[in-house]
Amino acid sequence: MFNSANSNRLKKDSVRLAKQFDFVDLFAGIGGMRLAFEAVGGRCVLTCEIDESALKTYEANFQPDHPHTYVRDIRDAKNLPKYDVLVAGFPCQPYSIAGLRKGLKDERGQVFLEIIRILWSTKPKAFLLENVKGMRSHDGGRTFEFMLQQLEDCGYFLGHETLNSSVHANVPQNRERVFVVAFRDKEMMKSFKFPDPVRLTKTIKSCIDKSVSDDRYFYDSRFDCFKDIKKIVKSSDTVYQWRRKYVRENKSNVCPALTANMGSGGHNVPLILVGSRVRKLTPRECARFQGFPNDFVLPKISDSSLYHQFGNSVTVPLIEKIAASMIDVM
Repeated sequence: MFNSANSNRLKKDSVRLAKQFDFVDLFAGIGGMRLAFEAVGGRCVLTCEIDESALKTYEANFQPDHPHTYVRDIRDAKNLPKYDVLVAGFPCQPYSIAGLRKGLKDERGQVFLEIIRILWSTKPKAFLLENVKGMRSHDGGRTFEFMLQQLEDCGYFLGHETLNSSVHANVPQNRERVFVVAFRDKEMMKSFKFPDPVRLTKTIKSCIDKSVSDDRYFYDSRFDCFKDIKKIVKSSDTVYQWRRKYVRENKSNVCPALTANMGSGGHNVPLILVGSRVRKLTPRECARFQGFPNDFVLPKISDSSLYHQFGNSVTVPLIEKIAASMIDVM
C-alpha cells in the first residue's frame, strides 16, 4: 500500500525536495493533489472527501489521515490540526462549459464558501485552488472576481493562471485548468512563479498499453456506432473522442481533456487505434494521462467509477511543479 513513507516513487524525476511542511487535502478525490504535495516534502494531516467510490481508491493508496466525509462536517475549523498549506480541487461542475454553469447558485459551487470559512479560521501560510478554465468566464467574469475578493479578504495575496498539462508539464493531455495560489506574506507571493511552458516530448504512446486484449474495451459490429467510429479513427498517433453521435479528432496528437462522464452514456469516450482495431482507453491508461505512477492502486470497483475518478482528478506532475514553486518561497 502506498503511504507517506514510500512516496519516493514520484521523486525519481521530481524537483529538488524542499523543507517539510503539513497540508490539508480538501475535496481530495483519489489523491492527485496529495501525491504531488507529498513528492515535494509535504505531510498530509487531514483528508476530506465525500464520494464513497473515490474514497475506496484513496484508501487503497494512502493511510487515512483524520478523514472527514464532507467539508461541511468540519464544524469548528479551529479544531483542525495545525498545517501550513490548504489544497483544494473543489467541484468544477457548476463552472464547467460541459455542466449547467450555475456557479455559486449550485450547492456544489457553494462549497467554495466553506473554503473561505476554513481560511478565515485557520489562516494557513498558503493555499492552492484548482478548477476548470470556465470558472474565469462564468457570469461574465463576475463569479471569479467575487471569489478572488473573498480570498483576498481572508488576508492573502493572490496569483492565478490558466495552465495546460501538455504545455506546462510534459503530459500528453490537452487539459486546461485555472490555478489560484496565495500566500499570507506579500514577499512570498512576489517571489512565486507559475511553471513556464516546457517542450512536450512524451506522446500518447507513452501512456498506451499495446498488450490490452480484453474485448470489453474494443469496438466492433456489436456497437451501432462502430461504422461511424471506424470511418474516422484512422491514426494511431492521437486520441479521438466519441461524443454520442460523432467522432472528434484531436488535431494536436495528444489526448483530449479526460472528463468525468467519459465512462457513461457514450459521451467523451477516449478512443485509440491499435493495429487495425479501435478501442477505448483503459482506466490504467487514463491514470497515465493524468500522470499517476504505474503502481497507483486501482481497486476492484467498476470501470465507470474509475473513469469518473480520473476525469475528475488533477494532472499530478503539473500540481507537483506548482507545489515545488510554492514551497521554494515559503
